[in-house]
Amino acid sequence: MALSDSVTTCLSPPVHYVICKLGFEKKDTYDINNILSENGEVCWQAVTEHVCYLESDQSVDYIKSIRSLGPVCESINLHFKSLTKEQFVIQYALWFRWTNYTELFLEVFDVLQYTQTTEVALGLMKLTSCLERALGDVYLLIGKDCPFLLRDLLASEQLAVVFGQAVMNVLKVFIGSPYGLNLRNVLWHGFASPQEIPVKYCAMLLFLTAGLGQLLQTYLLQTKCILVHRPYVIFVSLEELDVFPDLNHETLSIAEELVKLSSFVLKTMLPFWMAALTAFKQSRYADCVILLLPQLEVGLRLLFTTTNQCPNRLLTAEPSALYTTFDEMLAKCLDNEEVNQLPAVLEEPAMEFLWDFLNHQEGPRIRDRLSHGEINLETFPREVANQIVAFAITLLCRFSDEDMFAFKEHMVIKPLMNCASCYRSRFHPISRLKKQVLECMKSIHIWPELPTVPKEHIQTIKGLEGNAEASTLILMISEIISQLQQYMPQNCCSSDDPINSVLTERLLIELCDTCICTLYSPRPVLEILVVLRKISTQCHQVSEQVIASTELRYKQWMNKTLRSRQRHNYLRMLNSIKFLSPVLRFILVLITLELVNVHLVCRKNPFDYQQYLKFLKSVLQYTENLVTYTSPEKNKWDETMELTNKALIKIRKISDRKLMLMQLATEIKWV
Repeated sequence: MALSDSVTTCLSPPVHYVICKLGFEKKDTYDINNILSENGEVCWQAVTEHVCYLESDQSVDYIKSIRSLGPVCESINLHFKSLTKEQFVIQYALWFRWTNYTELFLEVFDVLQYTQTTEVALGLMKLTSCLERALGDVYLLIGKDCPFLLRDLLASEQLAVVFGQAVMNVLKVFIGSPYGLNLRNVLWHGFASPQEIPVKYCAMLLFLTAGLGQLLQTYLLQTKCILVHRPYVIFVSLEELDVFPDLNHETLSIAEELVKLSSFVLKTMLPFWMAALTAFKQSRYADCVILLLPQLEVGLRLLFTTTNQCPNRLLTAEPSALYTTFDEMLAKCLDNEEVNQLPAVLEEPAMEFLWDFLNHQEGPRIRDRLSHGEINLETFPREVANQIVAFAITLLCRFSDEDMFAFKEHMVIKPLMNCASCYRSRFHPISRLKKQVLECMKSIHIWPELPTVPKEHIQTIKGLEGNAEASTLILMISEIISQLQQYMPQNCCSSDDPINSVLTERLLIELCDTCICTLYSPRPVLEILVVLRKISTQCHQVSEQVIASTELRYKQWMNKTLRSRQRHNYLRMLNSIKFLSPVLRFILVLITLELVNVHLVCRKNPFDYQQYLKFLKSVLQYTENLVTYTSPEKNKWDETMELTNKALIKIRKISDRKLMLMQLATEIKWV
């Protein structure tokens, strides 16, 4: 990691030339009045004529275009510097409304006045993410599914219809193509240091955004369309993201010292780290995370290239090659199929944290959502920023050539190190299924507390049958449990009363506490998890329907508003609950035992795998039918008995044939 002192740039020579020099080669001074009318409208033709095209196929010649646009960008930068804030607001604020975040663009104008390099880079990152989100909203005026990648969005026919192809080509020179300046990707992936981003390009993008607003207004007036802004993504269940203790001033002060000493930090990137910590102190939590995520990527890229002995991948790749980004660094294998050594060096808890916060579909996916403009920056939660900063501090301590023992043992740092070292995934499908199962069991536990009519009322109703059938089903469940008890923790079992001793929340909690590998789950494992999660979801739906129906019918019974048929149906429901509770608890235990052994599915041959998948899908079908039969619309309570009988017979057959995953598990020894 000693490279951190010697690396002076993460831009490869050709990329460094394009960003830092190419746009400065033409020394012409360009009259602002050529591209800006007296009333403040952008003269787009005077801008688009600077985009050059290749003779061969009429695609954009990015090198010539950047060279030609250089003086235009400088002219716009000087123009903005000549304006007061009030003049800028009067002339331009209206044209930023289409982005749904006018304040951000006014903030970027302020940044241009002082040209503090770190703030310019931050302003550009925020501007490009907001611009991408707004362009996506415009795309949806015509198109249906908005492209995820900016380059695909800018290349779309839909935006060309609204703004014109020539205008889109101008944007592509700055942010939409790896052959152009590619400012968004170079910054968001942490390749550019603060001093390597010319301020005039930030000014140009501010100018272009206003110009796009003018073109859009014309289009909306002509078509009578209304631009609708998609709602921001909101972080729900923030408690699930609560990993590290709250960072106080003392911790942040130590972090500032660590940044200066740690070889995880490239010295050229030091200003970004310091600015991120300052932003956290100032309660600018979105700014903090926007600055810090690319730096985590840089530090991990340094570690990645060192451990995999590929130092050339520390730099930006050429347009025809692959950038080394989080996606590649967190993958199991390198692009040459060799095993990626970074996971072994980072160790599983750190890998789990990165996958949880960046990649897993049900996780916060912070980098994706911030960089694509999906999050309201003004309300970005402190809790999320706290986790990212705390995790970064642990990496600063762990990966350094300096002796960090004193820091690691410091009273405010040690708790962070401890939390990081025992982190377990919270957003992998395995973790989500564990959570689902426990929530469903809690729901079923409410059933005994539900109000029911007095027994003497029930006895007055004639023709109510079914107690014998319910008892038969419960007996069958007991028999299957007895067969499967050997695969369960023995301290949770009793041969005297298998249903009440085995089908408990205590057993599920113990099973869910089992550590199951989540990194790089094979495809068969993920396929099985999809089905198991659907089964759990259906079970929960049945439970919620039973609770709602029981409470409603009880009120109606006591108020004597039920007709005769409804009274009979209500009593059938109460009768069905006697076996539905144990059967749902049984299914939860069954799928959790299969979850604990889910990786054993890879041992099955293709035929056995398909047979096993078919079995799970039949259990899913049963639970889906239960949802239908127990719904307020259907109320088919007697039919649930026949349905359950068939399902239990099938489960018993599979158990007899020892096709379940738990029955393959010879090495798991429960205490």
